Amino acid sequence: MAWDKNASPVGWYYGSYLLRFVELADKKRDNPERRFLAWENTVIVQAKSLNAAYTKVERIAKRHTKPYRGGPAPGVPVQWEYIGVTELLPIYEKLEDGAEISWTEHASRKLKTLKKWVKPKEAFHR
Repeated sequence: MAWDKNASPVGWYYGSYLLRFVELADKKRDNPERRFLAWENTVIVQAKSLNAAYTKVERIAKRHTKPYRGGPAPGVPVQWEYIGVTELLPIYEKLEDGAEISWTEHASRKLKTLKKWVKPKEAFHR
């Protein structure tokens, strides 16, 4: 069988999705020029194909979009609104310590620029 770069030989996929925060009563919330707080979340899913993985990532994302009341009591109706899937990649290696689950190719950069991308251990604490 030929190798398919869109299929995970181990049945796992890495996916990210985007949500934005909206006040449900905001009549201008669909203005494409407005700014919104957004979260991009990354998950792994087990699936038989890239299409099945997309469906799972989308389903996971939509579970986080239930309206609720936010802010000081009594609060206003708000919601994290699903925008869409931003990344979907097959995982090619068995999941274990050190398994590569994602990679990004960068155009040629100066060494001093590359070194600026690196963060000390303490920078990862939130």
